[in-house]
Amino acid sequence: MSRHIIRRTIERADSTLIDALGEAGTATVHEAMGRVGYAGPHLRPIQQDVRIAGSAVTVLSHPGDNIMIHAAVEVCEEGDILVVTNTAPSTHGMFGDLLATSLMARGVRGLVLDAGVRDTMDLRSMGFPVWSQHVSCQGTVKSTPGSVNVPVVLGGVTVQPGDVVCADDDGVVVVPRLDAGWAVQQSQARLAKEENMRGILESGELGVDVYGLRQKLIDMGVEYID
Repeated sequence: MSRHIIRRTIERADSTLIDALGEAGTATVHEAMGRVGYAGPHLRPIQQDVRIAGSAVTVLSHPGDNIMIHAAVEVCEEGDILVVTNTAPSTHGMFGDLLATSLMARGVRGLVLDAGVRDTMDLRSMGFPVWSQHVSCQGTVKSTPGSVNVPVVLGGVTVQPGDVVCADDDGVVVVPRLDAGWAVQQSQARLAKEENMRGILESGELGVDVYGLRQKLIDMGVEYID
């Protein structure tokens, strides 16, 4: 097998599970899975008030070279999220409005990138959401091979092709494809529990009492003084 590959076909989770995870939001999904899957604070949204989830099409690129992003467009399908990583740190603006145009034409929901993105004003105007490590106008070349739809590491989290990527204002969370159904169940249970707690707090009860934290504070040596 060649060291550099483009895998055309991947397995994806059921679309209803993907959409349910997207609706739950990253904080809920992350907590519900046992506080795993968070791809790190270095990935920031270039927009606000956007919440999505999709199947990961992964790209492993050479820093400062976006040829493999162009190659990946062909294998993307409706509902996917493109996840781009690099073999070494990169601050280059590897992605802009023209690549976004191609991805939108294929129904791709967004991009997660551990390098730089540019044309951010245009991307926001187009409604194409991006989570990136940097914003940079610095250009790239198209001369170094990489791979598409291979396992990649994003912020310490391994992303397999077809895993579910959830992204919103709070960050990016990766759900293994085979765990998607379980993650939905756990997330929905957490949401129901939070809704019940919201009602309790709205009634005026204090979290320090509801969560049993008052005695814990005392046990830790915290004194209440009138």
